[in-house]
Amino acid sequence: MGRLENKTAVVTGAGRGIGRAIAEKLDAEGATVVVSDVDEAAAVETAKAIGGDSLGLRADVTSRESVRSMVDQVADRFGKVDVLVNNAGWDKAGPFIDSDEADWERVVAINLFGVLHTTKAVLPLMVAEGSGSVVNLGSDAARVGSSGEAVYSAAKGGVVAFTKTLAREMARHRINVNCVCPGPTDTELFASVGGDDPKLRQALTKAIPFRRLGEPQDLANAVAFLASDEAGFITGQTLSVSGGLTMS
Repeated sequence: MGRLENKTAVVTGAGRGIGRAIAEKLDAEGATVVVSDVDEAAAVETAKAIGGDSLGLRADVTSRESVRSMVDQVADRFGKVDVLVNNAGWDKAGPFIDSDEADWERVVAINLFGVLHTTKAVLPLMVAEGSGSVVNLGSDAARVGSSGEAVYSAAKGGVVAFTKTLAREMARHRINVNCVCPGPTDTELFASVGGDDPKLRQALTKAIPFRRLGEPQDLANAVAFLASDEAGFITGQTLSVSGGLTMS
């Protein structure tokens, strides 16, 4: 028996990277997983690879209508959502002074408003059930800053603060809300913001006490715990998964 038997879980941005690893882990723990991604083909392919009752659905988290359509399909198919993992994210690295305001809007729309849209759509289903678990993906950039990621850090800082307040509001409905903050993790997104530079990779690896970058599975393990009943008395918390690069 897995820790998430008979639970339905929605994971955003689950077509690849950390999101896909989370979807695979939740499935391995017994959940029925809805793989949501703006790239419909990636969502469908991931759900097919996971198998079982997994469902791949397109959702653009920056659009309330798109998110509502996805959640309505989940409600029609499964009748409930027990776990929501807000993983969808995007960044474009560079000094803030040189940044383009259009990129600010996209970073905030995906990383912050995306979490608001999906959570607003899913919460009524959890409230009706009197239980549920929301796990938001933040970033250590929100906790300690990250050069070249000023707006991303700001958006993720918003996610951390939102997590705490929502945890307070939802406690009476027995819904717990927590945040997982990845440190440097070996993904396509990390490569796209400079992680493919061997010098940067080497410097980060030396700075991390465990002497390696994070792997998507490392994050998936933490998310699966917080999504499970084992974490039923944990809410409003922010957990860094960074190999000790950051400590609090």
